[in-house]
Amino acid sequence: MHRAWFVAAVTFVTIIGAAAFRSVPGLLIDPLHDEFDWSRGTISAAVSVNLALYGLTAPFAAALMDRFGIRRVVAVALTVIALGSGLTVWMTAAWQLMLCWGLLVGLGSGSMALAFAATVTNRWFTERRGLVTGILTAASASGQLIFLPLLSWIVERHDWRPAAVTVALAALAVVPFVWLLLRDHPADVGLKPYGATEFVPKPAPVPGAARRAVTVLFSAARTGPFWLLAGTFAICGASTNGLIQTHFVPAAHAHGMPLTTAASLLAVIGVFDVVGTIASGWFTDRFEARRLLAVYYSLRGVSLLFLPLLLVTPSVQPPMIFFIVFYGLDWVATVPPTLALCREQYGEDSAIVFGWVLASHQVGAALVAFLGGVARDTFGSYDVVWYASGALCAVAALMALVIRRRPVGVATAA
Repeated sequence: MHRAWFVAAVTFVTIIGAAAFRSVPGLLIDPLHDEFDWSRGTISAAVSVNLALYGLTAPFAAALMDRFGIRRVVAVALTVIALGSGLTVWMTAAWQLMLCWGLLVGLGSGSMALAFAATVTNRWFTERRGLVTGILTAASASGQLIFLPLLSWIVERHDWRPAAVTVALAALAVVPFVWLLLRDHPADVGLKPYGATEFVPKPAPVPGAARRAVTVLFSAARTGPFWLLAGTFAICGASTNGLIQTHFVPAAHAHGMPLTTAASLLAVIGVFDVVGTIASGWFTDRFEARRLLAVYYSLRGVSLLFLPLLLVTPSVQPPMIFFIVFYGLDWVATVPPTLALCREQYGEDSAIVFGWVLASHQVGAALVAFLGGVARDTFGSYDVVWYASGALCAVAALMALVIRRRPVGVATAA
């Protein structure tokens, strides 16, 4: 077996370890509200900062990986995640929640966001890129599958602080795997990338990582496809991380569903997300990415319009199970075709461009995470947010079809 598959496996495990924190926000909104009497809008604002930094850090992380190597950047990022999560145990004020949960964990998780998966895929694979992208994207959902039931049980039985410590330990546990087993480039071990016909020498470190990330942004921003990709991915983030991942559990709990049951449903979404994302990677290798995106966003929008009707009862009925399966298959199935379009349009700069597109994803998620909390405080329910997100998905489907197929050259920073 080619060494690239072992690198992909280590990357998969690393993203799972970092995904522990992605499972926490929805579980802690009600406990923090009850203990500190903070409004849900205030708590959601910290989630919003975290999600925004998660996205805005990604393009700089891709450039930093080019400059300092994947191992160093990811090891430091995991340590920062552990530090931020661990410090929340001693917080007593809302600004400390913003600092630990928002700033530190946002910066750490953003430094190893999907740009990490894109960088590994671009360096180690020339064939099966769509499939590998799908597998690595599914790692985040796999982490959700592993940690959501565990963390919800801890919160319900032992309060939220042991859950925060569990997240910190999960991030630290992955650091040795990264340092000992991950390699920056196939040339480091004298190999060709998987599927390559000739040896590819390791490129020299690229200085000026921040300048390069900004330069690539300015170059890409002069092209129409960038804004269409960024717009569709912003809606993707709004309708997944910002909406369902942050507010599904408290919304279901507000209707009488036990916390562990609601968290388990969210974890089941993660199960089918793994299937859907890997399948999407397979489809992306064979079908036109624009049309795949249009189908994915259309189906997601329809499912969200029915969700308010499914939350009226505290018990889990067959229609709710159908929603969980259907929505789960579509959760981040948009990532492989979006990354494929970035690669088609922007070539060697595609990882950094995708980092900026991912930033728009998280800005959309941050906005809806905050507005969802405000809507809950204002209207007493999340219904208006479900309906608005469903309508936005229809807009994203139309935007995806407008993206031009002709590759657009983007100037590479000197």
